[in-house]
Amino acid sequence: MPGLLSSPVCLTFIWFLSWSLHPSCSWIQADEVPEVQYEPLESNVTLACGESQIRIPVVWHLNNSSVLPWHKVTSDGRLVLLNVDQSAQGDYSCYDGSGLLLHSVSLRLGYPPGELEISCQVPNHTHVRCSWMESVKTFLPAKYSAFIWGNVKDRKLCVVDVSNNHCDVDHLAFWQTIHTLEITETNALGSWTTYSRFRLHELLKPNPPESVVVVEEEESPKKLVVSWANPTSWPLHHSFPLLFQIRYRPNGSKYWSEIYSEDHGAVIFDALAGHLHQVQVRARDEVNPGSQWSEWTPTVLVKPWEAPSTPEPTEEECEFPDDFTFSTKPETSTAKSHSSKHEDEGNLGLVILLVLFSVFILTTVLSLIFVVWMRQRRQEHATKQELTSMVKMKSMPI
Repeated sequence: MPGLLSSPVCLTFIWFLSWSLHPSCSWIQADEVPEVQYEPLESNVTLACGESQIRIPVVWHLNNSSVLPWHKVTSDGRLVLLNVDQSAQGDYSCYDGSGLLLHSVSLRLGYPPGELEISCQVPNHTHVRCSWMESVKTFLPAKYSAFIWGNVKDRKLCVVDVSNNHCDVDHLAFWQTIHTLEITETNALGSWTTYSRFRLHELLKPNPPESVVVVEEEESPKKLVVSWANPTSWPLHHSFPLLFQIRYRPNGSKYWSEIYSEDHGAVIFDALAGHLHQVQVRARDEVNPGSQWSEWTPTVLVKPWEAPSTPEPTEEECEFPDDFTFSTKPETSTAKSHSSKHEDEGNLGLVILLVLFSVFILTTVLSLIFVVWMRQRRQEHATKQELTSMVKMKSMPI
């Protein structure tokens, strides 16, 4: 009996019987890799259980779980999801009554593309980079194509970097007044083309200068010497000169001082002596006054030159060494005598000053006494004259 079951005829019969009982097995093999179905968010989504037209009861699972979002199953085994949101996104599988996998589908939800927000940067006369942001978050992978032109006949491809959402193009015609950028975004739910128009000479904005160095100048406490280099993105050509602006201030001050230079260096003559200074540099196309200034370079901190200060001698430096002995040579005595002489002269000057001061005080006091005495004499003389006049008047006959 075991030999009969293992015979080729019996095995073929068993395979045919199993195929007959499960007709859907004929297309299961083709669906081993789940298909991807894209649908809009906030819509009703229908998922079919394969392409079989045979109506059999089925069970749907999401991510191998029996928990499904708000849904219903039609009589032909289709799954209808109502008003889907991000939680409905995932891998769906349908099974027959015996638990056999019939079909699987990966559901991805999002929105069709919308208008893009575009901005362009022109770091030099030969290169343009345009970036964009989605005004509508699609939640779906997208492809972009971009073209730029000043004249429709001179349509140039803008090379797209999808990972950074920007595109680059070289050698545009700067003499053409207005340029147009066209960007088309495409995803599984649709596409949208955005147009942006701009003037290249108004967008021209160099990158900041590089290698900024600020040094002091010896013997000059108010002078600083500044030097820098062109940004590497700017062409080293005499046809494209740059104008530079230098600003500086004492550290902590609110107010900047500014100077301009057409070279790659400048000298600050009015730095505040003894103070730390902040220095920055920026650049602009010298020929095109309508262009933009670059951003400022990072701040450089430097202090002007200061004269070295002589340290005062300490007590230890003033102490005599152990082997020092006082000398009895004549020059030592002479030094002492000179010192005594200066002291005597100083004392004599002080005595003379005191004497002069005393004479001044005495003279002032005597002068005051003399003035008082004279006034008293005059008063006495006036009184005697009055008495004499009265006596004479009494002796006259009536």
